[in-house]
Formats: sequence, structure tokens, C-alpha cells
Amino acid sequence: MGKVTLLGMSLPLVDPYGRGPASEKVGRPNHVLRPKGCPVPVSRMQSTPLPGIGVQYDLTTREHQHLSVIAHRDGTRTLNTYRREDPDACAHSLHLTEGETAALVDALTPTHHSPNLLHTSGLGLVAERIELSGSSYWNGRALGDTRMRTETGVSIVAVLRRTGAVPSPAPDFRLAGGDTLILIGTREGVDAAAVVLGRE
Repeated sequence: MGKVTLLGMSLPLVDPYGRGPASEKVGRPNHVLRPKGCPVPVSRMQSTPLPGIGVQYDLTTREHQHLSVIAHRDGTRTLNTYRREDPDACAHSLHLTEGETAALVDALTPTHHSPNLLHTSGLGLVAERIELSGSSYWNGRALGDTRMRTETGVSIVAVLRRTGAVPSPAPDFRLAGGDTLILIGTREGVDAAAVVLGRE
């Protein structure tokens, strides 16, 4: 398939799915995907836990270009692009190492101000935001019920909702569908937290 030059690095550009239609379809958000095939992207930024693999992020741009990123537990990333004429068909897949991913994030957000992901490589931590679905198991439950820090080591530093931001929410804070949680922790911890919060 050839190579693509990114940030001065020559990276392999592969199409492991044979340019055919994705072998697995997604019926709804947070559906557990099977590792083969390219998942179907959605019309907004959506995170989907992939047990044993990591977390998948799907996005459709303003120009109707479908993208997805799979954040693997080992720190690597897989960037997938889809055909405009068929959103189920994966056009290309690009695998990035942890260092290449960090360089790409720095290039995309040179001021380190990203609405979805802040990579703090010097501290070994990442900050991400995860949205609760309307059918989330945690809808109406107290934040402390997640046992987030105990189970994953991740801190929920803020909750964003339509009525405003809630910094440093207390354990008795009631979560609601549509809330966006701001998490800080290790890459592995944040991936585990995404699985917990993706429960329905």
C-alpha cells in the first residue's frame, strides 16, 4: 500500500481489511465491537469500550469524513478512515506507536488545548472526557458508586452538563445521561474507566 510521511516520519499505510465492507457492524453506541473489521463511525465524537483491547473513538467531520481511532492498552493507536460513498467501508488503517501518537497530538494541538484529549507525557498521565449515554447504568446513581479511584486509580476532576460545570464533584453527586466526565489518570487506568462508565 506504500507509506505516508507524517511529522518527518515515514509510516506504513496499510489496508488490512482488503478495502472491503466492514465485517462487523455497530448497532448502537457503546456496542462491544469484535476486533476484526472496521467499526461504523457515528456523527459525533463517541467513545466505545473494547474489552481486552482499549477504547475506540468515532468522529464524523463537518465535511462528512468518517474517522475512528482505537486506543490500545499498550499505548499504540490505530487510525481508520472510511469511504465517503460507503461509511461502512474502511479505506485505510494507520498504526501509530505511542511516541508517534504523542507527536501527532502535539502537532494538532500546539497549545495543548484539546476538547477531548490532553496528553501529559512528562507526568505519564492523560486527561480525557467521556460522555455517559442516556441508557447508562450510572444514570441517576451517585458518583461514589462507580468506585472509580479504587478500581482504576483514575480521578474524576469535573462533570460537564447543560446547566454548567461541576468541578471536583463529591462522592454523593448524582450522575445523569448526557454528562461529560473529565478523567485524569494513567493510560491504562483511563481505558479501564471507560469500560466502567460504558456499562448499560
